[in-house]
Amino acid sequence: MEVYVNRRCIKLKPQKAIGKGGEADVYDIGGGKALKVFKSPSHPDYQGSPLEQQAACDRLREHQQKLRQFPAQLPDRVVRPEALATDQQGQILGYTMPFLRGTEVLLRYGDRGFRQTGIPQQTVVQIFQDLYQTVAQLHQAQVVIGDFNDLNVLVLGHQAHLIDADSFQFGKFLARVFTARFVDPLLCDAPAHQLILQAPHTPDSDWYAFTVMLMQCLLFVHPYGGVYQPKDPAQRLPHDLRPLHRITIFHPQVKYPKPALPYHCLPDGLLHHFHQVFEHNLRGQFPRSLLDNLHWNQCPTCGLEYARPCCPNCAQMAPGTVKEMTRVRGTVVATQVFVTQGVILQAALSGEQLCWLFHDRGAFRRETDQAVLTGDLNPQLQFWLQGAKTWVGQQGQVVALTSQGVLPGITVERCGLAHSLAVNQDHAYWINNGQLLRNGHLGPHYIGDVLTGQTRFWMGSQFGFGFYQAANLRVAFVFDRQQQGLNDRVQLPRWQGQLMEVTCTFSDRYCWVLTATQEQGKQIHRCTVIGRDGVLLGAIAAEPGGDQSWLTTLQGKCAVDNFLLAATDQGIVRVELHQGQLTCTKEFPDTEPFVDSSSQLFATSQGLYIVNRRQIQFLKLAKSSP
Repeated sequence: MEVYVNRRCIKLKPQKAIGKGGEADVYDIGGGKALKVFKSPSHPDYQGSPLEQQAACDRLREHQQKLRQFPAQLPDRVVRPEALATDQQGQILGYTMPFLRGTEVLLRYGDRGFRQTGIPQQTVVQIFQDLYQTVAQLHQAQVVIGDFNDLNVLVLGHQAHLIDADSFQFGKFLARVFTARFVDPLLCDAPAHQLILQAPHTPDSDWYAFTVMLMQCLLFVHPYGGVYQPKDPAQRLPHDLRPLHRITIFHPQVKYPKPALPYHCLPDGLLHHFHQVFEHNLRGQFPRSLLDNLHWNQCPTCGLEYARPCCPNCAQMAPGTVKEMTRVRGTVVATQVFVTQGVILQAALSGEQLCWLFHDRGAFRRETDQAVLTGDLNPQLQFWLQGAKTWVGQQGQVVALTSQGVLPGITVERCGLAHSLAVNQDHAYWINNGQLLRNGHLGPHYIGDVLTGQTRFWMGSQFGFGFYQAANLRVAFVFDRQQQGLNDRVQLPRWQGQLMEVTCTFSDRYCWVLTATQEQGKQIHRCTVIGRDGVLLGAIAAEPGGDQSWLTTLQGKCAVDNFLLAATDQGIVRVELHQGQLTCTKEFPDTEPFVDSSSQLFATSQGLYIVNRRQIQFLKLAKSSP
């Protein structure tokens, strides 16, 4: 594809793509600039969707005027359009903008697993103080963000940058799209059976979305998260309609998510404001003092972060309370394997034995308590465990730490901020210069060619799976743990919109691919099963919080042959593949006290290891294991 910027022709190549959203693709064009190109009605992502095709047509038509009239004086944190990109006839196709490197979407700051790598609550407060200033200045300039969500806020250090400025609302140009998790229910049609925008976005609706994001990042739960379990079956309603009925996490019949931070860690003033906004329709500018007076501490006894005069956990704990080493619940026997005052960062099976890495007492330590690396937690560090080896990656360089010392390092590509490396019991696999490689006694072994900077892959004990996507291109592949060559004829279910998260878990014969996407303002989770030969065997899609509760999060899954064990707040469930269908076939309610939806599961022939943030347990069933 070719576009013209300041009369200069720019050829767009897939390997230069740096972002893909529901409405546009983004490319690196060099010189610290990025180019955003709106998808045309004929884009493959809109195939078979007349409504999306018409929306793309309308969007391009409006941008012929809107981008030419874009406000000039906006806050520095807004990634604003600079030069217009056109076709040969002068029709606007997109625009250039500054290219921000090394950023993370704000969505990640509501993920407790990401945050435990070394991002404290006080850092989140500083990010929102910065974002607050930008939102207030936009409103002073008579601009409304409109579709304000955690995917159009990019975080760099303590700075919060706003992207997708072309969708801002100003003058006669309304913001017509919304994201279900952040739309103000006061703007929606309450009698309807789905969220439908009935009134234009306003500054108040921006502050509503700001408040939603703040709660998510502080407590790791959406205001309307948890599971609504009314005693009267007639009061049940779909999860996505709860905002219309103000059924929040504070509702007495909502089960609060276990992985979330207890809301009694918040100061009374902020907690009261959340109640008022989400239950009693309070609107208006967020009180700045609630941010400026928010100061977090970490309890030296239990490790909890809190913003109150004293730790709410320890204030309620009887002196000398000690957790039991072995607990029994029905048919389940749980034995405590490990507990730390620090945080567990990685775990992996080596045969039947569990290995783990944790940070405590100023060092990164293995399961033997041996310090393999000293220093503070750092979100830029990535770790992989391979038996006694600890692989460490930072800024494209990866080394292996062993008891004999540090092995020679390797250069590894990154896809976004993540290093393109995976390990199994035999080898390490990585991507460099568009080549997928594995280590060997005589040096790297070539496996196959992939798309530079755009490829994600994972490794099981017998085979690996990966894919790359950029602009109109999407290719998925499998490969053998030893042999050269990629089978790139894997057919993944097509998704639209922005890929938010993806992970995999393997058995010897199957790969279970779990994805989260944002499509037409809604979050969609999918589970896809692929055989070792690359054949698509089954798939399911669901919205978080719906009937498929095991798909509410992507974490907490463990593949065992042709079935999946999934951790939920209600206990472990078994999901089976049968004739192309994925069905929850068995529940293990006796496991409920020992797991939550963020728990990692590792299956052995004797039972299950359960890994949480600060504790590892081993579960056995009195009768035959699942």
